Amino acid sequence: MKFDGRKTSRVKMDHKQPVNLMGSDGTWRRSCLLLDVSQTGAKLEVEGTLDVLRAKEFFMLLSSTGLAYRRCELVWIDGTVAGIHFITAGNKRKSAGAEPAAARNSAQSK
Repeated sequence: MKFDGRKTSRVKMDHKQPVNLMGSDGTWRRSCLLLDVSQTGAKLEVEGTLDVLRAKEFFMLLSSTGLAYRRCELVWIDGTVAGIHFITAGNKRKSAGAEPAAARNSAQSK
């Protein structure tokens, strides 16, 4: 069943999971807590200023090394909470050449 207009069901986290957001160009990073997640997006509590999220596209880093990540775009902001949508190959607007700097650096060092 769908609740609150969402297309996919969400998993609410019993314990808030720490994640990071990082700009597509690697120039900024924000610590966050993952509040809930679905196949298509997530809700995050962001620490620090949210002005960098206005860039619209960024990465959600699921690991400290940046090897597990999702490309995202901002959907909404309400105070310190933000809703994001995961960009997949089927709905990506830009070329696939961009990836987090941590992932690039790790791949280059191998």
